[in-house]
Amino acid sequence: MTLALAVFLAGVLFAAYVLAGYPLLLGWLAKHYAKPVKRDSTLRSVSVVIAVRDGERWIERKLQSVLALDYPRELLEVIVVSDGSRDRTEEIVRGFAENGVRLISSGESAGKAAALNLGIPAARNEILLLTDVRQDLDPPGLRKLIACFGDPQVGVVSGDLIIRRGSDTGERDVGMYRRYESWIRARVSAIDSMFGATGAYYTMRRELAVMVPAGTILDDMYLPLAAFFRGYRAIIEPEALAFDDPSALDAEFPRKVRTLAGNWQILARYPALLSPRNRMLLHFVSHKFGRLLMPYGLLAAAIASFWLRTPLREIAWLGQALFYGLALAHPLLPGGLKRIASPFRTFVVLMLADLCAPVFVFVPTARLWKPTQLPLSDAADEPKRVHSRQ
Repeated sequence: MTLALAVFLAGVLFAAYVLAGYPLLLGWLAKHYAKPVKRDSTLRSVSVVIAVRDGERWIERKLQSVLALDYPRELLEVIVVSDGSRDRTEEIVRGFAENGVRLISSGESAGKAAALNLGIPAARNEILLLTDVRQDLDPPGLRKLIACFGDPQVGVVSGDLIIRRGSDTGERDVGMYRRYESWIRARVSAIDSMFGATGAYYTMRRELAVMVPAGTILDDMYLPLAAFFRGYRAIIEPEALAFDDPSALDAEFPRKVRTLAGNWQILARYPALLSPRNRMLLHFVSHKFGRLLMPYGLLAAAIASFWLRTPLREIAWLGQALFYGLALAHPLLPGGLKRIASPFRTFVVLMLADLCAPVFVFVPTARLWKPTQLPLSDAADEPKRVHSRQ
């Protein structure tokens, strides 16, 4: 076997393992080695912390959603931390003071980590509920999250984010990718523990919360990992739902770059993730770390294909030309072909985001934490909602 063939096969097989081989293995492991969660009906006290910057578009509806949760009001406190908002966010929050909502204003924009470092120490209750400003919460969900803390091994419980149905193929393909990711997360959770949480909606034991270092991009990984390395599980409760609007691919690209940059940063802050201290090492390497490396494997395969022998070289060129050609031609194709090409375009854009991510580790977090521009949807339009899980 020539070096070029070895590199080509290694790149292709690595990508195939990360995309398909590992999920097949994961499905088998979750079926045979799942750990049950011991739930109880104890109603624990909960502090809701919402970090927001310039969220006037959503904050009123968000607070109404929180106050409508099916949970005893005397066990619930609500804290909104405004990270230097310059719109009407703080004015709107003050209007909820008679409902017991507390406002903490940072006075300047310092990023979400700084906002959480103000909100979490101010929380007085046993369980933290960390949620973002944009998503609506399903009223029964909080009770389902809290029930999971009946298991003493559970330190973090994440809700499930539901993406409403997209209006075009790009939005639908992004939703399909998220369903794929959610399927993996649910099975990793069943085996033992996830490596993060759904940042828009998750709970954790207050005693496990730590200060988030300045500049942290993914607080929803940093905080759960602090609990994970203390021996606790971070799990998902699929019946605790939050609802969000779909994002188009052009909006998904910067979000994905930010998330992947955060994964590189998390590796630097938790190097034990790549050590035997990580009891889920196989899963981290196969999924999180493998996903970071996959575009480099594909790039190596593409370069190596130029040195393959005939006819394998021509076959490799043709396959790559069709794959990447469909992605590039997507905007020019008619309806039927556009639907066929759309998943290829989504995949290529996400791989490009992966390649860009390391550069953005050095971008100040305050510049990365910006509201995603989404249309307000009709919250009553229930038939248009589709799950972000399978």
